[in-house]
Amino acid sequence: MNFRTPGRLYAEVIGDPIAHSKSPLIHGFWLAALGLDADYRAARVAPADLSAYFADRRADPDWRGCNVTIPHKLAALDHVEDRGDVRATIGAINLAMRAEDGALIGANTDAGGFYAPIAGFDFSGKPVVVIGAGGAARAVLFALAKMDVGPVTVLNRTPLKGAALLSTFGLKGRALPLTAALPPAALLVNAGALGMTGQPSLDLDLSPLPDDAVVYDLVYAPLETDLLAQANDRGLETVDGLEMLVAQAALAFELLFGVEPPRERDDELRELLTA
Repeated sequence: MNFRTPGRLYAEVIGDPIAHSKSPLIHGFWLAALGLDADYRAARVAPADLSAYFADRRADPDWRGCNVTIPHKLAALDHVEDRGDVRATIGAINLAMRAEDGALIGANTDAGGFYAPIAGFDFSGKPVVVIGAGGAARAVLFALAKMDVGPVTVLNRTPLKGAALLSTFGLKGRALPLTAALPPAALLVNAGALGMTGQPSLDLDLSPLPDDAVVYDLVYAPLETDLLAQANDRGLETVDGLEMLVAQAALAFELLFGVEPPRERDDELRELLTA
């Protein structure tokens, strides 16, 4: 079944798996609110099909671009022009879009989306812990470097990968295995897949965190992960994955459709996403 009308602009989110994605709800809500004649959907694309996907969509003049999620954030760079030098900075993209000259270019709105919900906090010189070392973690570490935070501890199954990322972004700190004890930190960020529906849980002892620490989980399915539940039990400030998801989606929406989304309706959107 064709999900769209030929000649009508559309965009997508691609990944594998993709059924859990809330991006179609977000972008669909904004398109309807603005009365734009365009569509947005989810498309499951297996790693082996990524090249064929981009070849097909590149030839479709109605296609505005796609958001890119796990596991394609690094591999998708090979299928777009890197005009913003994303490969040398963040090293991963979460957006591929058609430029005005027709070229397909890559961008990353994850870093800006990650920062937006915590813009009111001051983490300058304060210790931070980041869990994970994949594409999302790269965006987080890129943003942290711009925020001038204190030492950063990366917890990852492969500590060497975490150490390499610290070096890439010029961050002082250390990389430890996931089994290591959590050090004290002003900000704890889960940038990995642990805790996501269908994935193993993220088991951490949060007792080393001070009472004014912020716990930020990029996972949004489920919305309240075990990590956030434990942080809430401690009375810690928390940021859930929907906040980053909506923030990065807003940046992507403007790039894809050329208009700002109606962020004044965020409360209504959140109710839709959590229904």
